[in-house]
Amino acid sequence: MKTMHIKTGDTVVVLSGADKKTKDAQGNLVPKTGKVIAVSPEEGKVIVEGVHVVKKHVKARKQGDTSSIIETAGAIYASKVQLYCPNCKRGVRTKAAFETGKDGKTVKSRVCVKCGQKI
Repeated sequence: MKTMHIKTGDTVVVLSGADKKTKDAQGNLVPKTGKVIAVSPEEGKVIVEGVHVVKKHVKARKQGDTSSIIETAGAIYASKVQLYCPNCKRGVRTKAAFETGKDGKTVKSRVCVKCGQKI
């Protein structure tokens, strides 16, 4: 099993690819961010909400159902995304920080390299 720097529920910034930038309200290009829906460590891929949207053709399975084309988020490589720091307001690298909890157990957490805030 491979380890990943991204977990389900994290907010990430897209670093490369067709979905790298998007326009904000003023028309400026800003990095695209999104919430991680699913993680696949075996493939090294993540599925991010609103990024790499693909069209999927769904066939009617029962009589009376209609076939349709739906849009769903596709998987992208985890190396193309970076964790978003709310304090720095950009994508950052992380490091591991170990703290001793109330019950004496060591707890591992992710910390922003730039500002030191716990993510």
